[in-house]
Amino acid sequence: MQRRVSIDVPGFGHANPIPAASRIGPFLFSGVLTGRDPHTRQMPASLDEQCANVFTHVRALLEAAGGTTDDIAKMTFWLADYRDRDALNREWLAQFPDPASRPARQAMAALLDGGSLIQCDLVAVLDVPSGPPRRV
Repeated sequence: MQRRVSIDVPGFGHANPIPAASRIGPFLFSGVLTGRDPHTRQMPASLDEQCANVFTHVRALLEAAGGTTDDIAKMTFWLADYRDRDALNREWLAQFPDPASRPARQAMAALLDGGSLIQCDLVAVLDVPSGPPRRV
């Protein structure tokens, strides 16, 4: 049985030869998730649109890995404008409305390229699969 399983997500990819995430047992670690539009593959100009797309990618990734956003333990965000968190907080509260059940979160300033205003990665703990690993 393969120990590590790469998780890929339709409509999302990296320029480098890496998966969207990697899973070992119940642990899921994502690569960088950007605000690129999953349908057009274009990077929107606004932080609002990019934040919405990041969370679209997060939900798609968790679904592809066999989990849900309830399985996320921690998210790390990198922002081109570190102090501009309004768009991030709107998406965060929409995704995690219950203050008693939110993942840990860290936000940091970063010099991002390709028009990216926000990027994130995450760690999730999923149920252990009962059968062989699923490649998506």
